[in-house]
Amino acid sequence: MATDALLELEQVTVRAGGRALVEDVSFRLERAQLAALIGPNGAGKTTVLRAILGAVPYAGRITLRGRAGYVPQRLDYDRALPLTVLEFLGLSLQRRPLMFGLSRQTRRRALELLELVGAAGLARNSLGRLSGGELQRVLLASALQDKPELLLLDEPAAGVDLEGEATFHELIQAQVRRGATVLLVSHDLSVVSEITDHVICLNRRVICQGDAHDLLTAENIAHVFGGHKAVYGHHHHH
Repeated sequence: MATDALLELEQVTVRAGGRALVEDVSFRLERAQLAALIGPNGAGKTTVLRAILGAVPYAGRITLRGRAGYVPQRLDYDRALPLTVLEFLGLSLQRRPLMFGLSRQTRRRALELLELVGAAGLARNSLGRLSGGELQRVLLASALQDKPELLLLDEPAAGVDLEGEATFHELIQAQVRRGATVLLVSHDLSVVSEITDHVICLNRRVICQGDAHDLLTAENIAHVFGGHKAVYGHHHHH
């Protein structure tokens, strides 16, 4: 089957401690597609991302025709560390240790990345004092440093206010217009139905996938989430 899909998963299974975290997962993403991976907690969504990144062993086949950038759900770092946003970006941009300062080139590149996400004004801010929305932009800037063709976002709107969420979605859509493919992991379906065009419903295995508007029906949602109505605020079952 000849294809130039940017990302293809074929029967991917990840096991841990003798049980399958995800089983037999197959899907493909085309270039410049904005897709969502949805499912209840414990469905294996982050596991799929980690498999794509090569961070967990898996059975099956994953083909990625390009580079991946990853925006984690949260940053594991000591918030008391006196790091500025610029220094944080510089950590991954330059080889020489931070105690020798940032090179002019690193500084310029970090500022370019911040500009891409509309956050140049945060450069001198302390990383530990950023709001959820600001931190997300910085993490997105960091993920963009290798000009990835695929952006993997793990629950990007967690802990972000609505206004920040809207601008973040615009940023993501701008990446898609630039030709990037975005895979958004989420359990917030209102977001998914608003901004994505393709949905993959996961509950350890792929339950359904296809066009967002066709799939996000009350029946499918009940099926995928096992009737957890809280997930989708707009539906009231009588």
